[in-house]
Amino acid sequence: MLKHPAAPYVGPFLVFIAFLALGDVLGLGEWEFALRVGVLAAAIWFFSRGVLDLRAPYWLASIGVGIGVFVIWVAPDYLIPGYRQHWLFSNSITGKVASSLPEGFHMSVFVLVFRTLRAVVIVPIVEELFWRGWLLRWLIDNDFQKVPLGAFTWSSFAVTSLLFASEHGPYWEVGLIAGAIYNLWIVRTKSLGDCILAHAVTNAALCAYVIAAGKWEYWL
Repeated sequence: MLKHPAAPYVGPFLVFIAFLALGDVLGLGEWEFALRVGVLAAAIWFFSRGVLDLRAPYWLASIGVGIGVFVIWVAPDYLIPGYRQHWLFSNSITGKVASSLPEGFHMSVFVLVFRTLRAVVIVPIVEELFWRGWLLRWLIDNDFQKVPLGAFTWSSFAVTSLLFASEHGPYWEVGLIAGAIYNLWIVRTKSLGDCILAHAVTNAALCAYVIAAGKWEYWL
C-alpha cells in the first residue's frame, strides 16, 4: 500500500476520514484537537512529502478565489433566514445543521487555535491532494500518473464535484459550487499549490467568521 502511487494522495485522506468516523469517542477533551492536528500533520509528512508542492504561482488570484468561495458559502444563510432548515438541506440523508464543537469548548483558546489550524493548514492539503491531486485524474485514467494536473473531462469534473459536495452534509449545495470552483481553478492553473492556497483562504475566512459571529454550526 505504501508503495502504491496513489498512497501519497489517498493516505492522509483516509486518516482524516478515520478521525471523522471516530468523532469524540477518544475522550481526550481539549487535547483531542491537538492530537488530530499532530497525527494528520504526521500523515502528510509520512505519505505525501515526496509529491507535495506548495508553490502557488497565481497566489493573488488564488486568494481572491478563496474569498469568493467563502462569500458563496455563507451568503444563503446570511441573506435568507431559516434557509438551511429547509428539508433539502436538513434531512435524514444530509443530516442536520449542528456544530461538531461541543459548546463547552467555544471559549477555549487552546481548542479554537487547534481547530483553526486543522481547518486552515491541514484540511486544504489533505483534501486537495485527494480530490484534485488524485481523484480528478484517476477518474480519467486509472493510471493517474499519466494524467497531468488540471486535465479536464466532463465526467471526472462532475463526479469529483458531487462527491466533494456529499462530504459537506447539509451544506451540500455550497459544497457542490465550491468543489466545481476548485476544480475549475486547477484546470486553469495546473497548480495543486494554488488550489491548496484557495481552499486555505476559504477556510481561514470561514473560521474567522465562525469565531467572530458565533456561527459554530459551520464547523461540522
